[in-house]
Amino acid sequence: MTCRPLLALAAALALGAPLAHAQSTETITVAGGCFWCVEADFEGVDGVIEVVSGFAGGTTENPTYEEVTGGGTGHYEAVEITYDPGRVEARQLYDLFFRSIDPTDAGGQFCDRGPSYRTAIFADAGDREAAEAARQAAQAELGQEIVTPILDDAPFYPADAYHQNYYKSDERLAVSSVGIFVPKSEAYKRYRSGCGRDARIVELWGAEAPFVN
Repeated sequence: MTCRPLLALAAALALGAPLAHAQSTETITVAGGCFWCVEADFEGVDGVIEVVSGFAGGTTENPTYEEVTGGGTGHYEAVEITYDPGRVEARQLYDLFFRSIDPTDAGGQFCDRGPSYRTAIFADAGDREAAEAARQAAQAELGQEIVTPILDDAPFYPADAYHQNYYKSDERLAVSSVGIFVPKSEAYKRYRSGCGRDARIVELWGAEAPFVN
């Protein structure tokens, strides 16, 4: 949990807002496989202000996407979720997180395999109780062993701009060698469907899956 009252205060003063209206925000960091998907899921949650795709849990400072997915840095693909604690609590976000992943899979998520696609929660002392409670509740509800660990808080490194807001980007990508281009948003939909993410989440969580249409 990272409180940013000074940043909010500075922003409020810069805009000439009354001091009482300065907003305090907090953050959590979670790893749920492909960070495009986790970003897409949580940006629509009421009370969430921003979701940034990046990396956490490794040993290399400022790693690149290629370094992380190539292995050896120890990082997970992760997202940093900034939220308004007056509108949504960390425990609620963790509950949603567990029901948006396959927490029984220790080898990756869905079609994405390997260490960088494992699931985890990175929690400081202030959020650990909420994270543990959410994990226990999810395991009781699912009736299966949950392997998603709750790790100590770790530095978060944002991914490069190419990976931010991928799921809703209009930037066009080549999807074949014969000059067929589609927006990133369309490529994302094809990837998510083809990877089987939503199908597996529905299989596990049924009506409790919060982000599956």
